[in-house]
Amino acid sequence: MSDRTIKVGHSPDPDDAFMFYGLASGKVKLEGITIEHILEDIQSLNVRAMNAELEVTAISAHAYPYVADKYWIMATGASMGEGYGPVIVSKKFKTLAELKGKRVATPGKLTTATLLFTIFIDGIHHEDIPFDQIMERVSSGEFDAGLLIHEGQLTYEAEGFNKILDFGELWHKESKGLPLPLGLDVVRSDLGEELAKKLSFGLKQSIHYGYTHQSEAIPYALQWGRGINQQLGEKFVKMYVSELTVDMGEKGKHALELLFTLGREKGLIPSVPAIRLF
Repeated sequence: MSDRTIKVGHSPDPDDAFMFYGLASGKVKLEGITIEHILEDIQSLNVRAMNAELEVTAISAHAYPYVADKYWIMATGASMGEGYGPVIVSKKFKTLAELKGKRVATPGKLTTATLLFTIFIDGIHHEDIPFDQIMERVSSGEFDAGLLIHEGQLTYEAEGFNKILDFGELWHKESKGLPLPLGLDVVRSDLGEELAKKLSFGLKQSIHYGYTHQSEAIPYALQWGRGINQQLGEKFVKMYVSELTVDMGEKGKHALELLFTLGREKGLIPSVPAIRLF
């Protein structure tokens, strides 16, 4: 009997690449299953999840309420900030008050970073553009400030930007110490519980392989580092592939519930979905 092909979507970023290295390299195998890796930016994966195109996919935590009727959340694979997260930066300005009436670039309608911006920031106009253009378009003066995700969170200072607000720090305070849920891995519910659990376990094994074979996994991950060196790349990977990535547990679940509740209270998401981890 031939293997079943499972399409797995993840973004071409060092942290996702590190997580999936065990599976992508063939060092971790799932009996009876062939994994087909689909690499796309997170906003594109969010849109594909709306149509339930992929059996397993990374999505923004913000996107989950829109796809909860089609997908279950995997306990494994979440990207969570622990006191750090998306950062608003500017070349010209240093405070939120100065951004009133100015233009801020944000990284995509369904990204969690943009949800956080709309939950916590009032009276400042923002416009969604591709995340990897934000620093350049703020530098050129097209935008007055930008909301950075991915490795820009580590490099903005060296590139002459001022930090105006770190949503990871704000969330840590507002949530009384819960992690900040940014990205999730989800599995399509029509696969059934048994296969969903098998795929979640496979991803957990893949992350474990990456951590126990860092000399292989880190260089592989840095192919998607967008110019950052090995030291920064390793730091970025370990920021977002943590113990909570291996298993978010109750702490991660509570953090998601809080994020969705705050979003619902502001009328930014349709409903607070039930959260069951696989």
